[in-house]
Amino acid sequence: MNLIKKSSEVYLVPNQIATIGSNEIEFLRREVAENLKGRVRINIHPENTDLLHEMFIAIRADSYIRPHKHPNKSEAFHIVYGEVDIVIFEDDGDIKTVIPLAACGGDKAFYYRMSQPFFHTLIIRSDLLIVHEITNGPFVKDGAVFCNFAPHEDDGLSVITAWQNQLNDRIRKAV
Repeated sequence: MNLIKKSSEVYLVPNQIATIGSNEIEFLRREVAENLKGRVRINIHPENTDLLHEMFIAIRADSYIRPHKHPNKSEAFHIVYGEVDIVIFEDDGDIKTVIPLAACGGDKAFYYRMSQPFFHTLIIRSDLLIVHEITNGPFVKDGAVFCNFAPHEDDGLSVITAWQNQLNDRIRKAV
């Protein structure tokens, strides 16, 4: 496997023709186990300026994804491994919908696409989640808009855990 390490969370496929197989998925599993944020990705697109971005992302269940939205972008997930609830919010923090997803082979959908910029987060329901994400580029460093109804990533584990527990209660009532 010939990957270029860009950071502790991001690896790039340097070739014009890319393949992802079992070796790369096992690589993601190993790397995410050691990652402080609990997230590691392999970018298939070579540059942040590319108009199409494809990534294989491994996310541990203890990783916090602060609710956010991406103005002027679409987002699609294909679940490779694990289970997740995609929680879509109204701008005020009310739950708009919950989309349960799992890897192909079960009763849940394994793919979703969001074409409008709604606030959303992931609640991982398995030990690990591996997704193939597709979105339009280019990547803009501060392009995501974060909500004001959920904790910041730096607010501390107890604050984040309390919010996630409340969110799980709200999800149970919403579904």
